Amino acid sequence: MATVVYGGCACGAVRYQVEGPPSNSMICHCQTCRRVSAAPVVAWVTFDKSSFAILKGAPSEYSSTAPVRRTFCASCGTPLTYQHKDSAATIDITTCSLDEPGVFPPTHHSWLSDDIGWVRFGDGLPAYPEWRK
Repeated sequence: MATVVYGGCACGAVRYQVEGPPSNSMICHCQTCRRVSAAPVVAWVTFDKSSFAILKGAPSEYSSTAPVRRTFCASCGTPLTYQHKDSAATIDITTCSLDEPGVFPPTHHSWLSDDIGWVRFGDGLPAYPEWRK
């Protein structure tokens, strides 16, 4: 039986569910993720797009770069998803928008080439200058 997890924005205007195991769980240090979240890093968990469903509300959407579409709650601003046109079958969900983010701990750090000098993690996870191949 597949696992169903739930999540949503801070104000509750948007709720979603996703079913099945993730294919990736990571912490992104890229400049774009930092800018759109106003945070030094963003944790993401990746699922098959067909397993993701909006249960309540309608997230706003925009293109942060040409191949990338991101969603967020228009009421409270919570970043929710990331979709890259080169990976159309998957969707990345902000780990901390999950009701239980601890279920999917990150396995690595990506885009350390964009890292801010004062960000230091001591978690021992593998770190990659760009994405993990």
